[in-house]
Amino acid sequence: MPGETDLRLLLASLAPRRDPRSYVFVTMPVAPPDVDTVATVHEEEGVTLVVEQRTADEHGWGYGSTMARITLTVHSALEAVGLTAAVASALARAGISANMVAGYHHDHVFVPECDAAAAVAVLAALSAESSLPSGDGSSSRP
Repeated sequence: MPGETDLRLLLASLAPRRDPRSYVFVTMPVAPPDVDTVATVHEEEGVTLVVEQRTADEHGWGYGSTMARITLTVHSALEAVGLTAAVASALARAGISANMVAGYHHDHVFVPECDAAAAVAVLAALSAESSLPSGDGSSSRP
């Protein structure tokens, strides 16, 4: 089943869900084998891994901020336009850093752990706002 592309429907159906585990971003020259990652990004400077904090601690890997993972449970299409911008903008207005990772079925937002509850509230409000009728029968884009 293909994902949704209509921005208004995507935003109205965000249904953000926080993962209770803590995550960190680590970097190293090459990705180690047999490590459970949420995401792996190869860059010129090395490999970035998004892993559970306990995994980084077990391996002695250094990291900065501890992040919470919020999954936008709506099935978004990879071709959808504006979802990342709308989510990041809403969180930015609230002063919350957002690191977006897109999966095939869902988008995931990594926010500082201390801001997780506020981020879920911001995203729930964005979703509720987007579910309201626009008043003139036309679909408006946030």
